[in-house]
Amino acid sequence: MHFLPEDIDDYAVNHSQTEPELLKQLNKETWRKVLLPRMLSGAYQGRLLSMISKLINPKNILEIGTYTGYSALCLAEGMQKNGKLFTIDRNEELEPVFSKYFDKSEYSEQIISHIGNAIDIIPTINEKFDLIFIDADKSNYINYFNMIIDKLNTGGVILSDNVLWSGKVTQETKEKDIDTKVLKEYNKLINEDDRLETVLLPIRDGLTISRKK
Repeated sequence: MHFLPEDIDDYAVNHSQTEPELLKQLNKETWRKVLLPRMLSGAYQGRLLSMISKLINPKNILEIGTYTGYSALCLAEGMQKNGKLFTIDRNEELEPVFSKYFDKSEYSEQIISHIGNAIDIIPTINEKFDLIFIDADKSNYINYFNMIIDKLNTGGVILSDNVLWSGKVTQETKEKDIDTKVLKEYNKLINEDDRLETVLLPIRDGLTISRKK
């Protein structure tokens, strides 16, 4: 999803760092072999995730929604040498893809992947996090937030993806559109929660940065 005029968007992309070779390979394989390749973070947003992670320099990262592993590898670029990245996805059919690229990367010993329902898995991870990326089923965003907020260190950051939801959050919500309804409530929640400082960026399909006070 692009909200900027195409020429401005292209200019921004062309004047931003390109993705590393391993991520180029993963990008191509995702578009060739995987259903719904638009779910991939992609080169431009991936470089943003990498930059944010490098600025934070997190010890431990939690990612809710692995997909093919692209965003995890971007986030891992800023992780401390003794850090760990825990990533969760319920689609076991994607495991051969992301495992292949995790194993090829320099972070293979630091990335811990879980297959299953994040609602069940998150309570079993006994770690505190400096960076959490939420990019899974939108209907559970509020549930995920309530589960992870106490696992986030002071000064830690939550990144929430797809918060503009193709612009649907600005429109009247259809009765059966649960995802949009929840995203509207979620955006309001993280903006008004006294524990957080929040900025919503109109990048791609919307990315919110929330810092825990």
